[in-house]
Amino acid sequence: MTARTIERPGRGTVDGSSLHPDLVRLHAAWVVALVATLGALFVGEIMGQAPCVLCWYQRIAMFPLAILLGVAAFRGDRGVRVYALPLALAGLAIAAFHGLLYAGIVSEAIEPCGAGPSCASADMTILGGLPLPFLSLAAFVAITLLLAPVPGKKRA
Repeated sequence: MTARTIERPGRGTVDGSSLHPDLVRLHAAWVVALVATLGALFVGEIMGQAPCVLCWYQRIAMFPLAILLGVAAFRGDRGVRVYALPLALAGLAIAAFHGLLYAGIVSEAIEPCGAGPSCASADMTILGGLPLPFLSLAAFVAITLLLAPVPGKKRA
């Protein structure tokens, strides 16, 4: 098998056999965002579960990440973290609050799952009982860690 060389107009050639670790992490972040987006659409559109208010806010953060990270991954734009990381952190904050509500650690006078089924119901679990709020939290944590700059590493 031979190495694949990619011609990039105005930017020289890229040897496909030696991908930069930041690009691998960017592609991985995009895959996580894409799977989370497709999962949310599956739960909403195929399973017919209406998302709660906090789920909507998490979707507002996740859906653009799938597009933004996808475009950046295929363009090789490692600078996308400047735009994507704040969006991922906002989603992470909402997902963390949602997870704390779900776990009963934070009690809230308003019921965030008022529209449609409650996220605490058995219908809102997948993969053998994993609650959707925790899956969302895991996705935002993964994206944030994949986009975060590696400490002690020089910027290229």
